[in-house]
Amino acid sequence: MQILQLADYSIYVGDFWASFQAFLHEKQYAKTLVLVDSNTEGACFEKFREQFPSEIYKIVVLAGEAHKNIATCQDIWRKMFEAGAGRNALLIVLGGGVMGDMGGFCASTFKRGFDFIQMPTTLLSQVDSSIGGKLGIDFFNVKNSIGVFNNPKAVFISPEFFETLPPREILSGFGEIIKHSLIADVEQWHKILVINDLSTVDWTEYLVPSLKIKQRIVEIDPFEKGIRKALNYGHTIGHAIESAALETANPLTHGEAIAIGMVCEAFLSHILRGMPQSDLQAISRCIVKHYGKYDIEQFDADYLVCLMKQDKKNEGDEINFSLLRQAGEIEVNCTATPHNIKESLKYYINS
Repeated sequence: MQILQLADYSIYVGDFWASFQAFLHEKQYAKTLVLVDSNTEGACFEKFREQFPSEIYKIVVLAGEAHKNIATCQDIWRKMFEAGAGRNALLIVLGGGVMGDMGGFCASTFKRGFDFIQMPTTLLSQVDSSIGGKLGIDFFNVKNSIGVFNNPKAVFISPEFFETLPPREILSGFGEIIKHSLIADVEQWHKILVINDLSTVDWTEYLVPSLKIKQRIVEIDPFEKGIRKALNYGHTIGHAIESAALETANPLTHGEAIAIGMVCEAFLSHILRGMPQSDLQAISRCIVKHYGKYDIEQFDADYLVCLMKQDKKNEGDEINFSLLRQAGEIEVNCTATPHNIKESLKYYINS
């Protein structure tokens, strides 16, 4: 097991159960609750329950981004009341990124906040949302538009949960690994370029390096005032496409949407920041090879731009991006015109 020590908490990676039980013994919480969704209740909860013999109150919600909203929070808060949770309670969030965002948000706001820990079960949540303390829900069709910054008391990560994941969830997490590599680790990016079959990848090789990239950035800029915006590469356009796709019969996973966003924003990087054509082609080929093509022509380009204008990273009327100078080198606080953005969407369609 490896331990990443952050300023306020630790991340345990590997066979963490002994450390998890030691954490609970030390804290002696008055009441413990676990939040699961309709996926992790069946796939992960029994394994968790074997390691947690004492009394625990289980809260179950529906799975998926479509349920990451205030109505689900109200249900969680009501169940916290029914469980008798107080300021000396603990919420264990057993699930993916949606659960981590929403569960941490509910714990941080219930009775002005009580402790929570994260036990992420997807590749995406393990490499991305387990660091940074960004919590929240979607509102008015805009992702993560209501939320707070608050860190968990600990994060426990185990690759054993990957055995419960369908290939599409692995693909979703792979998108964030690609992003981390492109913004800060060109050597890892070159390793990714030679991957042909994701089913043969040992993801433990990528977990800790990706976590360390995000750890370095978040510790420098915990509240996203500067360099932390680098982590938004692919997300301005990706979030808009993800939000639009939620209204269709074929919604995208977060990583799938961000993959599309990375291709579009690689095009913007090329035309606005001079990223080499060779990098643009390599990014496009890699993502299309693994993700295929999604029909973004079903969405009106002006509507997508309108969604991007609602992005919380914007300043004034300009749409904010983090763009690549080259693979492994990122620049934050870049802007692009609606015309540039529409051209990038056309580039993805034709790539």
